[in-house]
Amino acid sequence: MINEATKRMLELDQLLEMAADFTVSPAGRRLVERHGPSRDASRVQAWLEETEEAARLLALGASVPLSAMEGIDLIVSLLGKGKVYAEQELHQLGVWLASVAQMKRYMESKREVAPRIASYADSMDDCPELRKELARCLRGNQLTDESSAELGRIRRQLYALEAKIEKKIEQAMGKYKSALQESIVSKRRGHYVIAVKRELRKQVPGTVWDESASGQTLFVEPVDVAGLQQEWDSWKADEEQECYMIRAQLSAMAEARTTELTWNVDGMGTFDFITARGKLSRTYNGQRPKWSAEPVIKLQGARHPLLPNEQCVPLDVEMGYEWKQLIITGPNTGGKTVALKTAGLLVLLHQAGFLIPAEATSELGLFHCLMADLGDGQNIEQSLSTFSAHMTNVAAMVKAADSRTLLLLDELAAGTDPGEGIALSIAVLEHLLSQEALVAATTHFNEIKRYASQTAGCMNASMTFDPQTLRPLHRLVIGEAGESRAFAVARRFGLPEAIVARAEAMVSNAPQSNERITMVDADSGVARKAIPGNQAKKQARPGQKRNDEEAPTKPKAFQSGDCVWIYPLKRTGIVYQEADERGNVIVQVEQKKLTFNRKRLAPYIDRSKLYPGSDYDMAIVFDSKSDRKKRHLMSRKYVKDVRIENPPDAGE
Repeated sequence: MINEATKRMLELDQLLEMAADFTVSPAGRRLVERHGPSRDASRVQAWLEETEEAARLLALGASVPLSAMEGIDLIVSLLGKGKVYAEQELHQLGVWLASVAQMKRYMESKREVAPRIASYADSMDDCPELRKELARCLRGNQLTDESSAELGRIRRQLYALEAKIEKKIEQAMGKYKSALQESIVSKRRGHYVIAVKRELRKQVPGTVWDESASGQTLFVEPVDVAGLQQEWDSWKADEEQECYMIRAQLSAMAEARTTELTWNVDGMGTFDFITARGKLSRTYNGQRPKWSAEPVIKLQGARHPLLPNEQCVPLDVEMGYEWKQLIITGPNTGGKTVALKTAGLLVLLHQAGFLIPAEATSELGLFHCLMADLGDGQNIEQSLSTFSAHMTNVAAMVKAADSRTLLLLDELAAGTDPGEGIALSIAVLEHLLSQEALVAATTHFNEIKRYASQTAGCMNASMTFDPQTLRPLHRLVIGEAGESRAFAVARRFGLPEAIVARAEAMVSNAPQSNERITMVDADSGVARKAIPGNQAKKQARPGQKRNDEEAPTKPKAFQSGDCVWIYPLKRTGIVYQEADERGNVIVQVEQKKLTFNRKRLAPYIDRSKLYPGSDYDMAIVFDSKSDRKKRHLMSRKYVKDVRIENPPDAGE
């Protein structure tokens, strides 16, 4: 199953439009417009062989004789309906049959270079008797005098009468010279006329057939010519009747070959379609990858066919051999989404019978289902938020997933609360891995990177980044996780330095906590890798367990002055009093002292990052302004009835 949304998302429709523009016939264009990826291995391999042969012929400089296809579809579609074709249509039919004969000769001469598509010409029939008769009877869009003996006789009479009429007209021009506006002979409504001045009209006897725009000139057929003109009109009617009979005979001959002519249209349309695929493949230097019976992807030197070569960094990616899932990380604008689109589009092109812009050493298997979730997918008409749209797509993916499914997921865990989004994403990835589906996904979250590094059958990959120029290199490296480089990207796109520096300070002061998602293997059914990191591992059977669990580390005790995250309040506070024997910690929040169990707190910023020196007077932080004044006064002398009270043990 490859739905229309995925084809649009991966821009296959644009490639098919480009292929359609290479066709020269309506039949060929229709074939392109109805074309799409197939799940049938034998059909895909046949398409690939056809396209490869067409590209080979084009590379040899060969010009496939397809130029005479214009208008033929309509002519052939009217066969069997008793239509008598006009001279122009019969001429088109004759030229096209000559093109069919030329195609048969051409394909026979190319049989060694393109044996498969050359064999298609064997079923075509150039109808030699009809073709020769059309060639004999027509010159351009006119029936020849040799079309029939009667037509020849009639036209000889017409030629003779035309000569007599011209002679009479010349005599009339001399006779009425003084009455003429100008000395020219023309035709009006099929009659030979001369231009006579209106005021001298009575000097020229004859019939007025027209006048000039100004009305000052009358176009008169002299009476001396009228008799000859009538005789000419009679013979002209005989000519038209004879021409109709000849056209009817030729049309009947064409109708008698309706089946063969229809086959020829289909055959030439197929050649047109195959040639268009070859032409498109040559625009991006397409190659035919190796065929794999297994659902695998190995792309070497792959490029997106819609991007200019100079803007493309070749993509090397593989899936389905040692790992089923590839988690791609790296900087924004670094090319993660383009990598997903390139891999997905090349799989679609391959299964649609096109050569792909990658090295011939690449290898692709056949996928029965390809689904993509790229972009925010927000749909106002259906009232779907970004996250809802993602979940709709992911639910469909989960339902369709099997070993011949390729799934592309952009920005896992985006559009919702990070903690819940990450948990959902990992659970989905675990399920898809158990179904043995191939998954390529992008993310910025460390928890998902850690999932990939710890799970058999998964692999991290990253888009490289140049720390010197602060620019992404758009090159995919498999085996290591990348960094988002948000600050470098923000600087590159002009965010004020003060804002970026402030953000960097906040991050550098924050603890590197990995507590957001805890990896729990008990119910996931997914094997974890034996060692952490991003080293490539042999794929484990989904469901297989590893015995070497990471030992849990004891959380660091909170100290007075630490900034902590308070889960119930969803905000930060400052530790006032360290945990007692029950694990309760007093935290100051906006001058209020509140008590929370340490399990409800998470490290946020260590006190050493907040205050200068280990002997910093924390009373400055915890005391109110009035208490600080009292403390200062009491440090100088004893003052009766002045005291500082400790806060009560506040509850949560």
